[in-house]
Amino acid sequence: MLLQTAMLQLQKFNDSQGAARTYRRILKLDPGNKIAWYNLGVLAQQADKKADAREAYDKALKIDPNYESALFNEALLLRPSEPDRAIGLLKRVVAFDPKAGTAYLQMGHILAENHRNDEAENEFRRALETDPSLRSEVPERFRDSISPSPASGQEGSTR
Repeated sequence: MLLQTAMLQLQKFNDSQGAARTYRRILKLDPGNKIAWYNLGVLAQQADKKADAREAYDKALKIDPNYESALFNEALLLRPSEPDRAIGLLKRVVAFDPKAGTAYLQMGHILAENHRNDEAENEFRRALETDPSLRSEVPERFRDSISPSPASGQEGSTR
């Protein structure tokens, strides 16, 4: 019930502070609520409070080390400062969900930013194999070297 209240505070009233208070109230009642920890992390990340976000994601991951959303968001948080750690988290995401195209895409971006182009190309290829709609998110310099998936055809190419 309180989780629904927090969601409503965010969606209907755009009240992130109220939602954060509700998530903290949930955690007083149930400190092992990974969803509340995760959502506190999201709110902190949106407010550019990186340390708070990381702490909340870490707590969610202590409760459930395989919590894909927390793994993914913490990887995005770590991308600029700890790229290898971010890649490690994203690898955990795809280990649990091999069809997580956005995780492959993010790994590709991190690798490309760190001049590991051959590895980046492989990750971009995996991203497109799992989700051809991500093609526009692949940096242009990699698009020609990645053959489009036969299933992707020309759909959605109006951009």
